[in-house]
This record gives sequence, structure tokens and C-alpha cells, in this order.
Amino acid sequence: MINDLVTDNRMHKVAESLRKLGFEPELVGRLLPESQPVSREYKIHRMKLLFRKGALFYAEYNLKLFFYLLKSKSEIFVSNDLDTLPANYLASKLKRKPLVYDSHEYFTEVPELIGRPVVKATWTWIERLLVPKVNSAYTVCESIAEVYRDLYKVEFKVVRNLPVCSNSEIQETTDKNDKQPKIILYQGALNMGRGIEAAIRAMQFVDGAELWLAGDGDITRELQKMVSELKLDGKVQFLGRLPLLKLAGITRKADLGISLEEDLGLNYRFALPNKLFDYIQAEVPVLVSNLPEMRRIVEQYQIGLVAETHQRKELAEIMKTALFDQEKRLVWKQNLPKAAKELCWENEERVLYQIYTRYI
Repeated sequence: MINDLVTDNRMHKVAESLRKLGFEPELVGRLLPESQPVSREYKIHRMKLLFRKGALFYAEYNLKLFFYLLKSKSEIFVSNDLDTLPANYLASKLKRKPLVYDSHEYFTEVPELIGRPVVKATWTWIERLLVPKVNSAYTVCESIAEVYRDLYKVEFKVVRNLPVCSNSEIQETTDKNDKQPKIILYQGALNMGRGIEAAIRAMQFVDGAELWLAGDGDITRELQKMVSELKLDGKVQFLGRLPLLKLAGITRKADLGISLEEDLGLNYRFALPNKLFDYIQAEVPVLVSNLPEMRRIVEQYQIGLVAETHQRKELAEIMKTALFDQEKRLVWKQNLPKAAKELCWENEERVLYQIYTRYI
């Protein structure tokens, strides 16, 4: 994995599920100067790199990963996303070991590649070359799986990034008095295309509420500048990156969880973010973009609202409805326990077992 493994909850869950099957998983990531310590029940290796972004970074990472995998005694190589596939593929071929591909997103359609035709063409070429050669593959939603099946004639299974229900402890919350502001929560990476700017602008027209941003990312400083310029310092809080357990406590305090991804290419159009399921597991009503995968979840379980627009005043009105319409909130609160029970990693990992038991 390209990240430092601190907040990669999906891979932690996969590793724990593989341990149940009798495997001894090892996660490989990178070590940043600001990386927090990580202690897990399985092996972790984090590599120091000279470069932090760009072509040289990806080349250095894959080169170091390749040599590390050559020395490893692993019986199966698992590539998490396209940016680790070159090293995993070469190592698996040389060592004659099976290669499993876990695609966390539609990589060649991420917003970061918009307007960068050469970079996008390079990753698309790597994808076309290597994906058809993997032994097993799975991804995060049915829409992306269908695209990959059509493109590469590879059977992609779907393993959604759902929370572990057995780890969740829904605590009873006391009703807030009218003087306490409602909490609108965004948790996850502060990157472009997540609808965070729209949420901040909308807060100009939402009284009696605060927007909490739990995470960090490429546009954190831009967002902080926007908040300052709009004089919203008292209504928008930046919580930074939080450990998983602390983040779960913050999620339970929220009155509304937002996932307002923009339709910037197919990757975001098919988005099914893990934060949506974290909100649901904490039994927090949700507000999502009008994108097919998220809309399907919200409408199936009747647990929140779908925003048809990101225009600031219209979005503010939707937020106020989601926060203060007690009739709607009562329905959502009644439906959330069922959604939380069904949308569990314990149910999803059955698909994972089907994929990996063939290699035992």
C-alpha cells in the first residue's frame, strides 16, 4: 500500500479476516516523518522513501517493494490498488506465486488525473497490461466491478468497505439542549472532489450547527484559508487525522454525516466511501451526493437525504432539513439499526473467504 497504514481501515479488516482463515498476513506501506506508531496482531513493514509524490515517488516505491517481496517468504502476493501492481506482478511471476488484486477505487478515473493526459495514459497502459494477468480480483462496489469485467474479462468480486459490527458499541446519547449546536461531520481525506468546499460555503447559511472535518489531505490549507476568508472559524472545526478508535467516538457524537463527492469522472460517480458505512454503523443520519451507489444505499434503507445540488444556499437548506426536521429524523433513526446490522464486515468477509480459501 502507498499509505503509512495508520488509518487504512480496509486493509486492517482484510488482514484480520485472513488471520481467521489461518494466514499470517503482512502489510507493507511507507513511513513518513509524521507517521504515528502502528501496533497490530500481524506483521507490518513500512519503507522510508526519498520522494513523496510524482513519478519518482511511484518508481521508488515499486522498486523498493519489488526487492522486498523478492526476499519475502510469502505464498500469495496481494496488490492494493494499481499503484502497487507493477512490483507485485513482477515478484509474483519471478517467484511463481499467485497474485490477488484488491482495487480500492477506479484508479484511472480519479480526479487527480483529470487534466493530466500523459499521466492518465501511463496508468491506463499499466492497468491494461497487468490486470488481465492477475489470478483473483475484487473491488469495492458493483459498478466498478462491472466496468472491469467488461474491460478485461476478469471476474471481479465485490467486497465493500463495511465496518466490523462486533467492534461497534453504540452508546446512548443524551439529547442536546437547544443551545448546543448540531454537529455535521465529514470524516476522511481532505482532497479535491469530496464536496468539502461546498459544505463549508453552505455553512454560511446554516445556523445552530458546526461542521467538523476529521482528516487531513492535499487541500487542508486551502480549506483553512477558505474558512478564514468566509469568517467561519467559529462554525468549522479541523480535527486532523485521528486514530481509528478516537474517530469512532467522534462519529457517535455527530447529528449528520456527510459524503458529498462530486461527479468528477467514473471513480467518484461510482463512489461508495467507507465513511458512509461508518456513519451508518454509528446510527448517524446521512447526507450524500446524487451518485448511484450512495443513493442506492440511502434510498434502500431510508436513512437520510440525497443532495441534488452542491449550490451553497440550496445545500444549506438540505442540511437544515436533515438536522432539524424531527419527523424525518425519527424515521431515519428507526431504520438505522437495521442498516447497521446488515451492512457489516462480518457479512462481507464471506466473499473474501471465497477468494482466499482456494489458496490454502
